[in-house]
Order: sequence, then C-alpha cells, then structure tokens
Amino acid sequence: MRRLLATVIVLVSLQIFQVGTTFADSSAEKYVDDALPLMYYSCESVVEEASGDSAYIDKVIRALVAVSLYNRGVEISWFEISDELKSTMHDKFVEVLKAGCEADRDALLAGVIDEAVAQALQEGRRQ
Repeated sequence: MRRLLATVIVLVSLQIFQVGTTFADSSAEKYVDDALPLMYYSCESVVEEASGDSAYIDKVIRALVAVSLYNRGVEISWFEISDELKSTMHDKFVEVLKAGCEADRDALLAGVIDEAVAQALQEGRRQ
C-alpha cells in the first residue's frame, strides 16, 4: 500500500507544478465541490479505497491540491516557474507529503497535502 501511494505521490507531484490553471474563477467552486467527498481520507484509507487503482489516488491528490491552492488564494500562474524551480518545488512537496504520511498513516490526507503545498510554495518563493 505504501509503495502504491509513494508512486502516485511522485507521479502527481511531477505534474502539479506544471499546471498554469487559475483557480480564482467560477470554475474553482467546481474543484472545491468535487473535492468535498474526498476530504475525509487518511493517508492509509485512500490507498485502501483505491484497491490498487493509482489513477484514483492521483485524482484524490489532485483534487486536494486544488483545494489547498484555492484556500490560499494562489494561482500557479503568478510564479515564473523554471524547470529548476519546478524540480525544487516538486521535491519539497514529495518530501513533506511522504514524511507526513509515514509519520501518521491515519493523518487526514487533505491536511498533509495542504502542508506539503504550503512548504512547496514557500520553497518556490525563496528561489
């Protein structure tokens, strides 16, 4: 289970910081509405629910990242993201997400992802 989650985390996070989508428009409400049923997952329960379907875990992580960005009022398009910065932010996101889920498999995934997004964005601002 952990291996599947770790694989999906890497795949999703590789793409997260390549997104130039703006969440400040009316479609943002759809992202939030779609994510509401996913907010209760723990790090472990999403893997159990997925039953080996990495696309499902990908969907959950993407939805929760979108909510985190929306709640922070962040638009990725604000950042001038070089390949090097994408890599730095990706590495920070994966590091924090992996550490959070390893530290507490019962932690709410939304909270772990929110912290990972916050630290990745902070890492991006330092550059």
